[in-house]
Amino acid sequence: MREEQVVEYLERKSTRPLKAKDLARALGVPSEEYPAFKQLLRDMAERGLVYPTKGQRFAPPDRINLVVGRLQVVKSGAGFVIPEDRSGGDVFVPAFKLETGVHGDRVVVRVEKRPEGTNPEGHIIKVLERARSRLVGTFRRSRHFGYVAPDDAKLTFDVYVTSEEGVDPAEGQKVLVRIDDWGDAHKNPEGTVLQVLGFPDEPGVDVLSIIHDHGLDPTFPAAVEAEAEALPTGIPAGEIARRLDLRERLSVTIDPADAKDFDDALSLHPVGDDWEVGIHIADVSHYVQPGSVLDEEAQRRATSVYLVDRVVPMLPEKLSNHLCSLNPDEDKLAVSVLVTIDSRGEVQASRIADTVIRSRARLSYQEAQALIDGERLPGRSPAVGETVRRLRDLSRELMRKRAERGSLDFDLPEAEVVLDEEGFPLDIQETLRLESHRLIEEFMLLANEIVATRAQKRRVPFVYRVHEEPDPLKLENLRRFAAVFGHLIPAGEVTPRVLQRTLQRAEGRPEEKVLNTVVLRSMKQARYSVENIGHFGLASECYTHFTSPIRRYPDVLVHRTLKRLDAEAGASDEAREEARRLLARLAEHASAQERVTQGAERDSIDLKKVEFMERHLGETFAGTISGVQAFGFFVRLNRYFVEGLVHVNTLQDDYYMFDERQYSLLGKHTARTFRLGDGVDVQIARVTKETRQIDFLLAGEKAREGKGRRAGRGSSSRGSSGAGKAPRSADASAQGSGAPARGGGVHARGGDAHARGETPAQDGVTTEAAAGAGVAGGRPDGGSSGGRRRRPGGGRRPGRGGGRR
Repeated sequence: MREEQVVEYLERKSTRPLKAKDLARALGVPSEEYPAFKQLLRDMAERGLVYPTKGQRFAPPDRINLVVGRLQVVKSGAGFVIPEDRSGGDVFVPAFKLETGVHGDRVVVRVEKRPEGTNPEGHIIKVLERARSRLVGTFRRSRHFGYVAPDDAKLTFDVYVTSEEGVDPAEGQKVLVRIDDWGDAHKNPEGTVLQVLGFPDEPGVDVLSIIHDHGLDPTFPAAVEAEAEALPTGIPAGEIARRLDLRERLSVTIDPADAKDFDDALSLHPVGDDWEVGIHIADVSHYVQPGSVLDEEAQRRATSVYLVDRVVPMLPEKLSNHLCSLNPDEDKLAVSVLVTIDSRGEVQASRIADTVIRSRARLSYQEAQALIDGERLPGRSPAVGETVRRLRDLSRELMRKRAERGSLDFDLPEAEVVLDEEGFPLDIQETLRLESHRLIEEFMLLANEIVATRAQKRRVPFVYRVHEEPDPLKLENLRRFAAVFGHLIPAGEVTPRVLQRTLQRAEGRPEEKVLNTVVLRSMKQARYSVENIGHFGLASECYTHFTSPIRRYPDVLVHRTLKRLDAEAGASDEAREEARRLLARLAEHASAQERVTQGAERDSIDLKKVEFMERHLGETFAGTISGVQAFGFFVRLNRYFVEGLVHVNTLQDDYYMFDERQYSLLGKHTARTFRLGDGVDVQIARVTKETRQIDFLLAGEKAREGKGRRAGRGSSSRGSSGAGKAPRSADASAQGSGAPARGGGVHARGGDAHARGETPAQDGVTTEAAAGAGVAGGRPDGGSSGGRRRRPGGGRRPGRGGGRR
């Protein structure tokens, strides 16, 4: 008996919830198989495929007003459940109805209201799967017990803790905690301190805290390292003989200056009047075999994480920086997409082959740009420059054709953080997007589309990169917002081309950047799926991720499928269905892990911005208003790529009203106005490392509160003195043997926020960076979470024909 048969019967044929024996009888389950059938139902219930009602009757969740999905908590403390079946809108959950659900959990929510024109509202009734088992926070000790205040502001409770043997945290240190009991609506979680990370101001502790808080592992298990070290470094002659040998072709890599892992290389070969472009991708699947411990670890990690001061790789260094990496002047194994393109950018032919290549030049983006601009570089042959310039010409034609079909290209800059050797930020500037970046992106996008189209035509189980059409409610909000600036988006179905033209009309105007951001936020997240529904942002009917297997596990899966196209196409229906289910599970995990890494990357950038501005407290800078809301306006500094908030409460000369029609704050009596794009002088008023926020004060205004670094979580408001937030339970009952009473300085669960106007930050977009909504970071492939670092040994990898797309 298959799960699909059970679900189909309950969805289409049953008119009511059924007991296990009734369902088994209806499905013709033999009596000797009934125990296994009951276990199947229990397993399905645990995963949310069916739900047991009172009396142990089973029904599909949607038939009994339940929704299964991922919980995303917003700043107010409320949350939204994003449905897994994507058939309806997100379900709003007030903070006091979250129960024990925390950000990222897979939950079941009962829909209680369906207000017209807004999100349905519900109550979480079950947590199916925890998003985390560990957290990072600040250790505090009261008179009788210890507790940890989580760093993550979305975790609105403290954790009572004990410590493992040999672990002795001191007051105020950052610690890693394992959650042993999540408690309930009236009882705080309990856990065990596993590791002391250090005091917050010690070098590296800040980013290390972010790593552990997002559930990332900075080291590999010994078995994984051992398997990597055992891999042979040479390429057997037999392996070279079976591959297409392209070592004589001039291949080049173009990457960030501090990159250590090179996924891709390009070559150019004349074919009559046309050109055959070789898009060569590191053959990671040759080294990482299914079922190996290397494969299991890469599958679990799903992606490399590029933080502000380090990289947490998907693969051990021997693979990522040596065996697989397309290093210059070394023979390397690759999977190559060889595309014949004419001078108008039309693809005349394509083929995919296992190859062996030899890169002749390792170029940084800046060096490639210099060659594009006609400069001569020392040590580079004229042939390298000629190849790069011809590739530039072809990439321009590809870009033109992509724009013609409506592909979106968001102009959202990133921050580049310059660090000293101890990780302290020295400067923060806006990164420059060069034509050399676009060159690489175009060919990676082309390769991804060719590979996806090849797999689709063969009708094999495959992992696509998909991006759904925008949510209608968000589109309506976008229409109203764009109309404020005179940009009319027609009613009805909106195509990528319509949004593209809207963005083009805003180019060079004050609202350009904020309109880019709002358009981006109106979209759904790009994700991995075995169902090809196209890619809205790219205006592509068929797309995948193929070009970065060193740092993305879905790309490894795609490479494996390519190598087995004939075998997969000829497989039995049962084998194909089994492969499809496996890929669906891996695709879902990779999508979820991608969101985790985006959060970690973004947090590390924001943290360094706060650290950098802390040294400038009290100083005044010129800036430009980059966003206006009812609660104040955001200002981006001209000197540094940093943004902060001028809160309306600090404007003391008048009562200021938010004018939605003009997207401005207007003084009721003085008519003083603050509009998008206005230049202002601001003073750095305070920074908050715990929430990674920066507050500005309009120059000349007097703050209503003392300026300086704001007290964070776990300071005076949560100290061991016992003056804390009151517990939810009035009777403060004990939490078991020897447990402290509720209260006593411990922050209880929940809150009373009910902010219906707040939407879930699904795309991780801020007013200065966009990450993971399918299209991001000013590039068609995304690949940004707000910035990248500049320091040897790591760095933010620009999106390479896939990035976050």
